[in-house]
Amino acid sequence: MLRTASIMAVVVAGTAASANGQIRVTFENLQSDGGFFFTPAWVGVHDGSFDSYDGGTLASGWPGLTPLAEDGDTGPISAAFAAATGGVGVDGTLTGSVGHPTLGPGESGSLTLDPGDSSINRYFSYASMIIPSNDLFVANGNPLAHEVFDAAGNFNGPITIDIFGRSINDNGSEVNDAFGGAAFSANGGISVDENVVIRNFFEGASLDPDRLYLASFVGSSTVTGELINRPFEPDQLIGRITIVPAPASAAVLGLGSLLLGRRRRV
Repeated sequence: MLRTASIMAVVVAGTAASANGQIRVTFENLQSDGGFFFTPAWVGVHDGSFDSYDGGTLASGWPGLTPLAEDGDTGPISAAFAAATGGVGVDGTLTGSVGHPTLGPGESGSLTLDPGDSSINRYFSYASMIIPSNDLFVANGNPLAHEVFDAAGNFNGPITIDIFGRSINDNGSEVNDAFGGAAFSANGGISVDENVVIRNFFEGASLDPDRLYLASFVGSSTVTGELINRPFEPDQLIGRITIVPAPASAAVLGLGSLLLGRRRRV
């Protein structure tokens, strides 16, 4: 009886620790062959103090956003994240696994994050560029939108974040032109500064021009040689982020269930 109670105590302690432990973030590109790519995705957990962007404002007001939206560079947004969170937030970049770091159609990438004090670093943020494009990106503009841990530091997941075509944003910093310096495109050309506010792609009157912009990439190839021939639509599910306990934590949870299930009368 005492032995069983001791094992249960250890399991309960381990289960509580795992709920406050590392998380595994996976980013999937759900488009089929010929679709668009995501750049290596920046992800982070924080106390709610990091806001990556607000729609209707100029991108110049958001440190690190334009390098990501125009070139897929996660370094500046990581630096902005560290400054906003006082170095307490935890972030990283996840990549694909098929020959290059971008996340191509059908590919996924995963990253393990240790949130540290999960009662503080409770909220999740992400950002990635759509390629090829001039300055299209996806990110959560609301820093409190995805609460991974509750106020006591307990894991709220599993968490799923679906990314649709209508989730994409136009950074407004570069004119949309498939032959005007679009990043990761083999089309070439020279980019032109735009300097208008950040907006939702496919929004309102821009719907047809935005469709035409994506369609103008059809038949062209990326710098890594893949052919683009499947533009996405506003209601199309193009990506997904999932957040679960890291494998070691999940194993502890599973062991706890197993041992509790095998409890015997003595």
